[in-house]
Amino acid sequence: MIIKTNSASLIAVAAAAMAVSGATAVSAAGTLDTVKERGHLRCQVGPPSPGFYNLDSEGNWYGLDVSICQAVAAAIFGSKDAVEFQSVSSQARFTALANGDSDMLSRTATWTMSRDTQLGIDFLPPIFYDGQGFTVRADSGITSALELKGAKVCVKTGSTSELNLTDFSRLHDLKISQVTFEDFNVRDDTYVNGGCDAVSNDKSSMAGNNAAFPVPADHIILPETLSKEPLAPAVRQGDSQWRDVVQWSIYTLITAEELGVTKANVDDMKANSTNPSVLRMLGGESNLNEGLGLETDWAYNIIKSVGNYGEIYDAYIGSGEQAIGIKRAGTLNALWTEGGLMYSPPMR
Repeated sequence: MIIKTNSASLIAVAAAAMAVSGATAVSAAGTLDTVKERGHLRCQVGPPSPGFYNLDSEGNWYGLDVSICQAVAAAIFGSKDAVEFQSVSSQARFTALANGDSDMLSRTATWTMSRDTQLGIDFLPPIFYDGQGFTVRADSGITSALELKGAKVCVKTGSTSELNLTDFSRLHDLKISQVTFEDFNVRDDTYVNGGCDAVSNDKSSMAGNNAAFPVPADHIILPETLSKEPLAPAVRQGDSQWRDVVQWSIYTLITAEELGVTKANVDDMKANSTNPSVLRMLGGESNLNEGLGLETDWAYNIIKSVGNYGEIYDAYIGSGEQAIGIKRAGTLNALWTEGGLMYSPPMR
């Protein structure tokens, strides 16, 4: 029997098949098995951004998001270096993850409902709580975002910043004109050279970018926060084991800080600690590895390779030589024991 169909239907079916073929191949084997067989993790970051994913003079990636990738690699392979970093544009990032080009994403992506439910991806615990704001020239006389009526504002396209800016302008009837850019370097150059009255982006990102301006003191970040921006890694939907591996790698970093386990003392803690929570996490008194499909020392390898969450924050966001200088104390990024939102379920 011959079944007739039209060309439009055939094109649609073919396009859908191509879109899911990569993800289907990965899902059939399981992402963890695929990563192990390949011998390294493929972790997606973005174009270099201070504090979160940046390149040193030798071309090595570093930053908070980079450390999350390295933690997952260490959990699987015992080495943080078993990572292929993929620098992907904002426009293509979620497609690259959903179709199997990337094993995971860790690149200051905001967890939103539509992204979580419509793109074939799952978000994991936030690793940084941020909020959107505005940068303006210090000599502009502007002290509040509500004074930006009729302003031209530079913003990155394909981001929640673009959508939030539209909402903020409508809510306060500011009639802001958006000037959109794919590359944040072009965006910032345009602003510095007078092409825009302000820049709008996550405050953490602006703090790092502003520090690279010719005269950073000539620019200020306004006090208003436009939005909630929980920045979180993500994985493809449909592979619960892989989600668990990445999720509990993140929770290990938070738990280690809570328990006082650091990169420097993890060997001593593993050998001599009498704290049952420490011993369970480090594999001395538990089988927590079995459900993940990892070796007994998976959590030890994470901490030995990259440290705990606090160490990573200090190195790249807080006060370290490569950091962008954003304080942690008193913010949502503090541990839950110190009034923040950094919290891990029990590792038991």
